[in-house]
This record gives sequence, structure tokens and C-alpha cells, in this order.
Amino acid sequence: MNEKIYLSSPHMSDEGYEQQYVKEAFDTNWVAPLGPNVTGFENEMASKVGIGYAAALVSGTAAIHMALIAAGVKEGDIVLCQSLTFSATANPIIYQKAIPVFIDSDYETWNMSPKYLEEALTKYPNAKAVLVVHLYGLAADMDKIMSLCKKYNVTLIEDAAESLGTLYKGKYTGTLGDYGIFSFNGNKIITTSGGGMLISNDEERIQKVRFWSTQARDKARHYQHSELRCPLMPVM
Repeated sequence: MNEKIYLSSPHMSDEGYEQQYVKEAFDTNWVAPLGPNVTGFENEMASKVGIGYAAALVSGTAAIHMALIAAGVKEGDIVLCQSLTFSATANPIIYQKAIPVFIDSDYETWNMSPKYLEEALTKYPNAKAVLVVHLYGLAADMDKIMSLCKKYNVTLIEDAAESLGTLYKGKYTGTLGDYGIFSFNGNKIITTSGGGMLISNDEERIQKVRFWSTQARDKARHYQHSELRCPLMPVM
């Protein structure tokens, strides 16, 4: 058989809207990485999932990296991370020279076990962040996880790279913690070929992330950079 079968292969809409917007970008000579289309994408995504603010980034991994920086994760800090996930979830912890402590999954959700998370928080009460993943579109047991993070005053980051559109008790995954991340890689729910997004209700932090992700260029008449912050760049 010579028939070709494509599994999970992204494709354009039947209407061809994608070609229209690509042509518009060339016609207007707009090839910069920021602009009205990116801003519109951020606003529409935030509106769709019911969150206050969103920052488009180069990848979901970069979004996790920015979330960790926004949460104040520094060298030597403990970050509790789900063990059943792709390495991109945990890599940004190492970029920050922090220490990942991996939490096993439960049988009900396949995701982070609240029972084991509580054991880890008991052992590491000063943990800086919890990084939970909604694997394969399946939501983690967020009520229990959120309760534990609140009890121990730890920042909760949701890796919703594989769960855009998943609802947990009427709310979209990614909107339940302090920060949520989406991925638009070629194998995700929707794709921009590459790309990601960080979402939060904290306007100041999202604005700061947008500043960091554009080379942290200060508002000056000349090139001035008072901070060294760039996604996927280890912070020294």
C-alpha cells in the first residue's frame, strides 16, 4: 500500500486564513517578532481561557523559564517537579541552577500525586515553586495541589503545554495556579510551528516577563540593559 497516513500532523484551516495572514505580513513588510498580530494572539488567548494577561514567547520551555524567574527561583532553591513529563518541563530548573525534586504520579490522573507532594513539602517546607504538568490533556488533582501550595506558601506553576482547552471543574488548565504555560510546538493542540505563552493574573509580572524576553532593553535613547534576562539563558 502506498497510501500515506499522517498522525497528529498540523494542517491549515480549510478557509486558508493562515496563508492570508502570512501574505499580509509580507505585503506590509512586517517580519519583526512583535507587533499587532502577536498582541492580538496574547489578548485572544487570555480572553479564551479566562485569565488576565499573557505573554507570547519563543517556546513553552521559555515560558516555564520565565515563570521560574518571575517566581524568584534562584541558585540552590528547591523546585518540586512532576516526574512523569518531558525533559523540557524540568530543564529550566537547571537553567536557574535550582534543585529539582521529582514527585511521582498517582493512578487516577497520571499526574503529580498530592500525597507525595505533601510528603515533599513536609521535607522541603521552604520549596520555592511547584511545577505540575497536565499530561496528555489530563488535568492533575488541582484542588488538593492548590491547597497544599497555599498552606506552604509556595508558587504554583502549571505546565499546560499538552492541555490547552482542558477544563478542571469549569476552569481551564493553566489558569488555576500562579502561572500557566502553553506550547505551540508542531505537535501541540494549536501550533505556530514553534512558540509558547505564559499566562497569569499578575499584570506586573507578565509585563516584566515581556521586558525580560525582549533582551531586557531599558527605556532609553540608547541601547541600555540594566538586567541580564533572556529565556533559555542561564542567569548568572
